[in-house]
Amino acid sequence: MIAFVDGKVVEINTESIVAEVNGIGYLIYCANPFSFQRYKNQTVKVFTYQYVREDWIALYGFETQEERALFVNLLAVSGIGPKGALAILAACRPDEVAAAVENEDERYLTKFPGVGKKTARQMILDLKGKLTLLGISTPGAEQAMPENNQHQALNEAVEALKSLGYAEREIQKVVKQITEDNLGADQYVKKALQLMMKR
Repeated sequence: MIAFVDGKVVEINTESIVAEVNGIGYLIYCANPFSFQRYKNQTVKVFTYQYVREDWIALYGFETQEERALFVNLLAVSGIGPKGALAILAACRPDEVAAAVENEDERYLTKFPGVGKKTARQMILDLKGKLTLLGISTPGAEQAMPENNQHQALNEAVEALKSLGYAEREIQKVVKQITEDNLGADQYVKKALQLMMKR
């Protein structure tokens, strides 16, 4: 099992980054790849989880051990796979998920992509009491997708689009169409790119 990769971030895509270690490039799937933009061409430690199935081997990366711990525990919940777990991590912080689970806030949990009432109840059943043991704090229940988190995600998305060569003016036109959505930075980027390609 690969616990972390200490390498230079040489490539950033909408779903992954590439970290170079001793001449080898590791493709690492991330919840918010563009959060690594500030480390471009710098050496950084990426905490990882190696996902192995008969037909699929992938490396998933995280900025903190708390994010990795949440990802691993989400995979143990029936109905949640790697993509679903990444979507949850892209939308909020680990402590917010922990708070929702501890407070049995199904309404909060069902706001995540692919999480219905059944899966939300399963998350509460399987994870309640476990996340705090992993060192993930549980502040008072916050509103889903706090405004400051959304603002940060939008800013990261804008910077990512700029790095892809889009002009400020065309970026702002698209951003106005997606600001009402509560998404993670990478999801904003994907949606913005889809809109730009339709123009």
